[in-house]
Amino acid sequence: MQGKLIKDKETPRAPDSPSAPLVDSEVDKSWHIGARLRNYLITGLVVAGPIAITIYVVRLAISSVDGWVKPWLPNTYNPDKYLPFEIPGVGLVIAILGLMLIGALTANLIGRTLLSSGEMMLGRMPIVRNVYGLVKQIFESVASVRGQSRFQKVGLLQFPAKGVWSIVFVTSEAAHEVKQRLPSEEDLVTVFVPTGFVPPTGFVCFVPRRDVTFINMTVEDAARIIVSGGMAGPEQSKIKALAAKAVPPEVAAAMKAATLEPGTRPLT
Repeated sequence: MQGKLIKDKETPRAPDSPSAPLVDSEVDKSWHIGARLRNYLITGLVVAGPIAITIYVVRLAISSVDGWVKPWLPNTYNPDKYLPFEIPGVGLVIAILGLMLIGALTANLIGRTLLSSGEMMLGRMPIVRNVYGLVKQIFESVASVRGQSRFQKVGLLQFPAKGVWSIVFVTSEAAHEVKQRLPSEEDLVTVFVPTGFVPPTGFVCFVPRRDVTFINMTVEDAARIIVSGGMAGPEQSKIKALAAKAVPPEVAAAMKAATLEPGTRPLT
């Protein structure tokens, strides 16, 4: 009887507490929320970053040009002198109009005569003529005024070692003086091999045309690959086509010759 009473007085066993599964689910839920917020932040940076940097660079360029041009304007034509606020871009517009006027003047006989006289005067100055000549060549190359240093095609070249392919820009045919000095009589082309994230840095090489594998890629796509370090480029289908074209002709011929015909068996 006493044992029965003791058994009746025992506290009923509580069911298993579901607190542990609830804690795990709350942790998973908070982790997913944090990951989603992080993705939102990264997406916002990717979208807003280029826009903000572009706006900053444009504003900096406009402010710089305004700072150079506005001090030369007479007070009558300077809107900052009689307006309570500044108008950004006035100096830039005047600079563009001035450059167009200079270009129009140099297009006629009088302008070319004045330009030649000025260049002759600069050519008599020992240090100034070197600086002016270098700067003029750089501007002519960038603007492609004469069309001699313009990137014409994009190709692949085994550089800096055999089996390592690099993107090159084919600029023009090799100069006649270069062809005369070289012992071989092969068809040479002038290529520019970029070596860094900044396209103007690289090597100018004179190589045989047969060593350059020309590819169907625009200069803009090639420059995008180089500047981004290979992270950005054309579509995947274009990349596969370019990889197929990068195979040397002798290797492609050997691979084609080694392909078994239907119904044949390999030698053992």
